[in-house]
Amino acid sequence: MRIPFEKLQSEFKRVLLSLNFTEEKANLCATIFAENSRDGVYTHGLNRFPVFVEFVKDGLVKPDAEPTKEGAFGSLERWNGNLGAGILNARFCMDRAMELAKENGIGCVALKNTNHWMRAGAYGWQAAEAGLIGICFTNTIANLPPWGGIDPRLGNNPLVIAVPRKGGHIILDMAISQYSVGKLNQYKNNNNEALPLPGGYDDAGNLSTDAAEILESKRLLPIGFWKGSGLSLVLDLLATVLSQGNSTAKITQSEKESGVAQVFICIKPESNTYTEQVIEEIISYTKTSRPEHEGGSISYPGENTLRTREKSLKEGVLADERIWEKVLGL
Repeated sequence: MRIPFEKLQSEFKRVLLSLNFTEEKANLCATIFAENSRDGVYTHGLNRFPVFVEFVKDGLVKPDAEPTKEGAFGSLERWNGNLGAGILNARFCMDRAMELAKENGIGCVALKNTNHWMRAGAYGWQAAEAGLIGICFTNTIANLPPWGGIDPRLGNNPLVIAVPRKGGHIILDMAISQYSVGKLNQYKNNNNEALPLPGGYDDAGNLSTDAAEILESKRLLPIGFWKGSGLSLVLDLLATVLSQGNSTAKITQSEKESGVAQVFICIKPESNTYTEQVIEEIISYTKTSRPEHEGGSISYPGENTLRTREKSLKEGVLADERIWEKVLGL
């Protein structure tokens, strides 16, 4: 089914107001949840909203919390999210990084004690729409085994790199596993549809395209095999060290993904003809590759998002009817 964007946003806001979010906070959270689904990231839009509500009811997300500054050195600031809504803390910290970048050319804000920020790419779009390069990442609860291991000891730590572009921003938004946990659940809930490529291991240690088996074994496949494993580790190190917050090991002890650490970096690019030309050169050259399949095309990161966004605003946002009915009942 498809739902008008405004209807999706208004229902989210209604529920959030009932949970004691202020008008301003409810509106911003609801808008970002709706935008995530609008752009095709259903796992962190409508599909994730009931989970967010449960975290609020369980006291893991505090509607009235405000971030507080704990330190600064040059273009680097440290903030405490005080267990506020991850969306609100992330928006605030990217704004601060943007302000620092506009003043100094670069800005970095490290955040501790926050919550799941939903779609990581939302904050890349935030920076790019302001004409700035944005880089951000977070640690998570342990849900990825290190290369050569069986037990989850690494976080599936998302990484975003955003580059502003007049013809459509370039937004890389990637999990460290071949498929995010949310995407695996989406395949599982869709009659356990087979993954296009192996995404992890079954209980017998065999590579599998069965999302349910992978979720059961808790052995997701990291991108680039051992390289993805290493990348996850260093992102956790950076987020924890820069924010002075909780590591994946510490977060996992509570068995709930709360109190995570995040980093937001902004760079002010030199705005000139050369910058614009070289971006177009790189994109154009990439697209000259012959498609693997007849009728196929090459897309840059973020390009398909714009197509999905346009279709959603025209025809309505694609939604899982079961989850939508659940939200209407909240």
